[in-house]
Amino acid sequence: YIWRDSFEGREPNRMESVFSGSAWAFEPLSGQYYLHLFANEQPDLNWENPEVRSAVFDTMRWWLDKGIDGFRMDVINLISKPTEALSVDGGMGGNCVNGPKVCEYLREMHREVLSKYDIMTVGETPGVSPFNAIQYSSLDSGPLNMVFQFEHMDIDAGPYGKWTTNKYTLPELKRVLSKWQTELEGQAWNSLFWGNHDQPRVVSRFGDTSSVEFWNKSAKMLATCLMMMKGTPYIFQGDELGMTNLDIHELSEVRDVETLNAYRDLVESKHIYSHNEMMECIRKAGRDNARSPMQWDAGMNAGFTLGVPWLHVNGNYDSVNAEMQINDPSSVFCYYQKLIQLRKQVPVIISGRYELLLPDDDRLFAYKRTEDDNVLLVICNFSNCCFKNNEIFNLLPRQAELLISNYDDRTDSIRPYETLVYIGK
Repeated sequence: YIWRDSFEGREPNRMESVFSGSAWAFEPLSGQYYLHLFANEQPDLNWENPEVRSAVFDTMRWWLDKGIDGFRMDVINLISKPTEALSVDGGMGGNCVNGPKVCEYLREMHREVLSKYDIMTVGETPGVSPFNAIQYSSLDSGPLNMVFQFEHMDIDAGPYGKWTTNKYTLPELKRVLSKWQTELEGQAWNSLFWGNHDQPRVVSRFGDTSSVEFWNKSAKMLATCLMMMKGTPYIFQGDELGMTNLDIHELSEVRDVETLNAYRDLVESKHIYSHNEMMECIRKAGRDNARSPMQWDAGMNAGFTLGVPWLHVNGNYDSVNAEMQINDPSSVFCYYQKLIQLRKQVPVIISGRYELLLPDDDRLFAYKRTEDDNVLLVICNFSNCCFKNNEIFNLLPRQAELLISNYDDRTDSIRPYETLVYIGK
């Protein structure tokens, strides 16, 4: 681990944890502070120590020899700390993102472990640019297969990061996702995701849960928008059912350490938000939204457990659950299956080049995928409006065939949360 002496009787420096408060914790037996960029219970390993790296590699081999298919590497671009981050001077410390030896450590990991197995790897890398991503996952020589970047997850951030009620704008969402599609083209492989265990539910964040109809249509639209892009799609458990944000009423229902620390910091310590204002932020962005029990059926605790789950079950489990959806051809789940089948059958979805259309339109997210003579046109309405848009239909490829839609019929208008995918020449 990373140990430092105190500075004038307090923490070595003022570097803050991602989860609020100091990144240093005092350990009485040693009389020193240890570094934890996240929770106190998660001390950072000292990757400068070759024995630590060797032990990590041994652990990886142990799992790989059991036949696992690969690794998602948590905040892997934070393992190398710059000198100023560890200085004992009472200063602010340094930024540990994309540290000076990250690539060196990852190349060693690839040489000693990853290259010897037929696996896939994805690095969770907050704060990366396309340039960094190419360093980590170059098609030619990158030590990893791909990375998770979070720029599109931060488009609605405010002065206090995720703790805001700010709304995203569609042109900005399109700009960010398109940047990663085009700047990695031919150089690195993209990962595609709307959510994970650290993010709110996608249909609550970018879709519409105000009615059953809008919930169903927007969940399918979001799935289409993501899975027709270039890259490997990752679907967080429950999103294939259209699971929504958790119904949180009281702070006592919250379990997430990041959320509780932020409440103490922004409400109790700094008095930036009132209790009610912070609760609105928590309902919108708190991590517990994605961590409620998986909704398997309409039985006790949604079929998740006969005991007491650590988080309460979302109140809509009796209408949003796997048992109800797996044999319903109109369900969100079955729609995801159709998208997966298309990815297996239509090569242009996998390898076609990406081109954004109508970048400034605040209702439509439309793009093309092109490979040789094959053209895919993807149209996604991110609004609850019904309207005509001749401009987009003038872009239809020749001999256009409708591959998939979330409506059962076609009209000359684009309906609320409608998505249309055409293929042609």
